Amino acid sequence: MKTVHFQEKYPLTVVDVLKTETTFTDTAQVVAYFEEKIKTTDKVVFIGTFDHYAHTTNIGGDIAPEIKSAFNVVFCFGHALPNPMVLAVRPRSIGIADLGDKFVVSFMDAPMKPANDAMQAWALGLRNRQN
Repeated sequence: MKTVHFQEKYPLTVVDVLKTETTFTDTAQVVAYFEEKIKTTDKVVFIGTFDHYAHTTNIGGDIAPEIKSAFNVVFCFGHALPNPMVLAVRPRSIGIADLGDKFVVSFMDAPMKPANDAMQAWALGLRNRQN
């Protein structure tokens, strides 16, 4: 797990999960895993999934050749609305990309520690293969 600043301004957490580390074999299974985590976490609402790969293909956009599949799982932790600016960082999204030999899971860090802790735990939970 690493923290990076994408385009020098967006704080992201990125987790690479080798397919040898997980029992999940495709992005559909990983998406279902995150949906279940979201739906079973108190005060978190599942919104939907977005097939980013299909969308980009349909509009003739560029896709890095190593990306085989890419989805966003969209949800909201919003426990409060302390001001209107918080809407700019909601809802949350977890990105899942299949690069053939691994999944890359990424999300923008939330301004709320419990949300970050949950998303990190969910992502690390993909490493479920027992050796």
